[in-house]
Amino acid sequence: MPANVHTVRTWPKPGEVFYPESDGKPMAENTEQFNWIVLFVENLKALFADDPNVFVAGDLLWYPVQGRVDIALAPDAMVAFGRPMGYRGCYKQWEENGIPPQVVFEVLSPNNTALEMLDKFNAYARYGVEEYYVYDPDKKEFRAWLRRAEGLEPVPNVEGFQSPRLKIRFWPTAEGMKVEKPDGAVFETHIELLRRSAEERRRAEQERRRAEQERQRAERLAEKLRRLGINPDEV
Repeated sequence: MPANVHTVRTWPKPGEVFYPESDGKPMAENTEQFNWIVLFVENLKALFADDPNVFVAGDLLWYPVQGRVDIALAPDAMVAFGRPMGYRGCYKQWEENGIPPQVVFEVLSPNNTALEMLDKFNAYARYGVEEYYVYDPDKKEFRAWLRRAEGLEPVPNVEGFQSPRLKIRFWPTAEGMKVEKPDGAVFETHIELLRRSAEERRRAEQERRRAEQERQRAERLAEKLRRLGINPDEV
């Protein structure tokens, strides 16, 4: 089982199979694609931050078959339910109780070819993905597939579609796409997440200071009452 903390990388012993942790390709080919990948990964991590049995990753090599280093998938974002969060150099399915990522996202760039995407679709269908989502930022197109008896089948209407696993909703628009969390809040950019976190910390600090001021005020009042011979606990 992968460790939950960063471990020192060791080279395989003679006779062991070496599984590369990088395919040498960039995570994204332009800023728009990168921003959408980060949007999915960061918000999904935040969504399941309190669940220790959900693993979320972006651009991580996934090896579905032991011994087959030639079968390596690298979803832009993936979610594996039933697996602990923590460090992994790559996702070796046989070391993850045989559990594949159930949810996979791909964000397209202009260089993605139809043949390349067909190969990815067939691989995801073959190796156990339950929900497959593809977003094209340039064309503002969003598509979804769910696993049925015959494999991955397209979702005919994706407007307002809710992911069975993630419970998030997708709202394609002419300007792009809005993604809603289960509580209705919209997926935020990394900067928006940082700003909101900072604002929440600021409000918490203000509340702590206010509570401390109230406590000190109550103590001063109690001391005055005691000097007057009055028991503050009986007032």
